[in-house]
Amino acid sequence: MTTEAWEPGAFRARIDAVLHRFVAEEADLLVDVDPALGPVAAQLEAAVAQGKRLRAAFCYWGWRDGGQPDSEALLRAAASMELVHAAAVVHDDLIDASPLRHGRPTAHRALRAAVPDHPRADAAARSLAMLVGDLLMSLAGQLFVTSGLPAAYLARARPLWAALARDLVAGECLEILRTGAAPDTAASLKVVRYKTAKYTVEQPLLIGGTLAGAAPRLREGYSAYGLPLGEAFQLRDDLLGLFGDPARTGKANADDLRGRRPTALLAETWRLADPVQRGRLTALLDAGEGAGARDGAGGRPGGDEGLDEVRALMRGLRAPERVEAMIAARVDEALGALDGLDAPPAAVAALTSLAHSASARLH
Repeated sequence: MTTEAWEPGAFRARIDAVLHRFVAEEADLLVDVDPALGPVAAQLEAAVAQGKRLRAAFCYWGWRDGGQPDSEALLRAAASMELVHAAAVVHDDLIDASPLRHGRPTAHRALRAAVPDHPRADAAARSLAMLVGDLLMSLAGQLFVTSGLPAAYLARARPLWAALARDLVAGECLEILRTGAAPDTAASLKVVRYKTAKYTVEQPLLIGGTLAGAAPRLREGYSAYGLPLGEAFQLRDDLLGLFGDPARTGKANADDLRGRRPTALLAETWRLADPVQRGRLTALLDAGEGAGARDGAGGRPGGDEGLDEVRALMRGLRAPERVEAMIAARVDEALGALDGLDAPPAAVAALTSLAHSASARLH
């Protein structure tokens, strides 16, 4: 894929090849320490087994839009963004006690089988998963610095890595701190921005552009495009989390409600509800939280009927439509910023396509 045409499938295949080869080598080195580490190594490889590779794509086009050519070294640097994502997913699933990801057991669930005789097997499996996530984040930095790009280019981007890690941790912490609090849309959107939007779109674009030596005005344009688009991405994820088909999303669709997470969807429902509706919503959430605590595996608010009632309440208040409007407004804002970038046609076409892929995906 060295032509100007944007071919998402071909790009994903190239990123997959880099990731699978790099992580397989690291997994082998881990098992060389002791064969008992085999299940941990397997989870390293499972963490990068699939994905749309959006973060790598944004890094790639930040570089290309900055006037630099396609290269294998850049591809390795871009692939490191996917290792950041893999680490974030393992940690996020662990924090949220999520049972499924891409239709398969999450790392902390899968690793339970590795410690059958441990006196605190569940806690041990969670600890192993935490360490898998930590190692993935370390490997992200390793792949980036050994990408083959000139050392001076890599040095330019180093401060952005610190910002990426800080913002990602800040977002996760804010979500934990605000879970269970009275729903508030502004607070939820701040979690969205720091937990997901920045590291999904804005920071990969900025890292790619900074590697390429992009001018300050272009980097400002990347933020103007990347932040609203990243927020749209997460808002879509929140809608899919409750209204999507678990067979397609690969996740338990009551997780956000059971965990009382501060999503914009829940906050908008709360804002639009009257006192009676708020009381019923609270009762349903409390029932789901209790069920989740008992089974630890994505218990549903009040069972299937309770989950259906929550959905019906949200639809009656038109909360999903409110979130859809937020998504549309943010995509429009991102595309408007893209129009102002004065970027090469190939970059505009690719970033426009990525905007629609990120915000309108079906799973």
